[in-house]
Amino acid sequence: MHCKISYLFYFKTFHKKKKKKKKTLFKINIKRIWTQWFKKKVQTSEISWCPYPSSSHYICKEKVSGCIILLISEGKPLRDEEILQELPVGTTATFYFRDLGAQISWGTVFLIECIGPLVIYLLFYFRLPLIYAPKYEFTASKHLVVHIACVCHSFHYMKRILETLFVHRFSHGTMPLRNIFKNCSYHWCFAAWMAYYINHPLYTPPYYGEKQVKAALAVFLFCQLGSFSIHMALRNLKLPGCKIKKIPYPTKNPFTWIFALVSCPNYTYELGSWLGFTLMTQCLPVLFFTVVGFIQMTVWAKGKHRSYLKEFKEYPTLRSPILPFIL
Repeated sequence: MHCKISYLFYFKTFHKKKKKKKKTLFKINIKRIWTQWFKKKVQTSEISWCPYPSSSHYICKEKVSGCIILLISEGKPLRDEEILQELPVGTTATFYFRDLGAQISWGTVFLIECIGPLVIYLLFYFRLPLIYAPKYEFTASKHLVVHIACVCHSFHYMKRILETLFVHRFSHGTMPLRNIFKNCSYHWCFAAWMAYYINHPLYTPPYYGEKQVKAALAVFLFCQLGSFSIHMALRNLKLPGCKIKKIPYPTKNPFTWIFALVSCPNYTYELGSWLGFTLMTQCLPVLFFTVVGFIQMTVWAKGKHRSYLKEFKEYPTLRSPILPFIL
């Protein structure tokens, strides 16, 4: 449920002497007012002390969890790194806290999104009971491409899980818990749909046989290596705790040279991986998943591209959002 919280902060400074060291603290008197289920509640907390400087992230984490801070009730939320005591306000200021409700970190979101397809696909691959006819339970496909596809699909999501745990650096931002069902339904349902047909006992191999499978496998592996290289380059671009944004440029790694032409090569390589998987399996649900994913990644890439152009005046104009010279 969405509710608004209004906080009144009074900032006063004093010096606390301890071992001949001065420590500046800010006195905060918090007054909470909110309306919930048509019942108005008023609660005043005890006086608390916050160190200088206190960022909006510190207040939200230590004093009021699950909220964002606003200077104007209907304005934009303050960034995590903004210092409250340095904002353009007087000695007495009113801040508005908006309750975000149940939240979940982006790292957890990515893990849930990736673990689901990994497990679901394997259920169909091993042909567990109640999926196909009883005579096919726990049987293996006679087509080599089915086993290669399973390895590729599992490798892709295992790679994403490991990157989430050890490569990606996430901000303090969170996602509403209710959205996890929408995100998971997209990935999980598509995984079940494509796995059902690829591992079906009546599945037929690609039209051009082994040559088509080998070519598609080469495309898939190439793009997977490229995706990992881009993620590592983006990780090395910003040190832990650093808020300064930089323009990503090609490195000595050949897989990153695409940065010269594309703003979001991670999406380019992701698209290439699924095109390779589509060519390998020659399965309509996989093609549909690739098209939908391409549309969504294009939206994200265009947004990131606009952000780069707006933030960096010297941003290379030759770059396209996701496809070189095209899109």
